[in-house]
Parts: sequence; C-alpha cells; structure tokens
Amino acid sequence: MIGFWRRRRRALVCRDAVALMTAYLDGNLRDPDRDRLEAHLADCPHCAEYLAQLKVTIDALGHVDVDELPQAAVDDLVELYRRWRTG
Repeated sequence: MIGFWRRRRRALVCRDAVALMTAYLDGNLRDPDRDRLEAHLADCPHCAEYLAQLKVTIDALGHVDVDELPQAAVDDLVELYRRWRTG
C-alpha cells in the first residue's frame, strides 16, 4: 500500500490550477497535469468559472502579440500580475 501513496500525486489547489490554465487552453499540458487539472475543475465551481471567463476573454479579444501592445499596457499587466502573486 505504501507504493500506491508514493505514486499518487497530490490534488491541485486553486492557485496551482489557475497557474496551469493558460497552458491547458493552449494544449501544452502533459497528460498527468491535464488530468489533474480536469479533475480539479470537475470539483471546483470557482476554478471552472474562472476558466470559462478566460475562454470568453480570449474569444472577445482574440490573439494579441506582445510586440503589438503599447508599453504602458505591458507595464500595467506586469504590475497586475505582481500584485496577484503577492496576494
């Protein structure tokens, strides 16, 4: 039974799930990570809603190349990300 617990990966917490969502939408997750994220999404309505919001945003905005963004927009996005990371 000990081997089972060593092989079993821990369940994702919401913060980890959010960190994987962009790669998930881009189709860039390895199968084990995709499976863990999908299991989390099935049990977490908050993360499922967040993913749905990401999809709506992507559909509404389309693809924007980083080089096409004004520097002020890049700076604002970086600042938002830094504030999010620090909690």
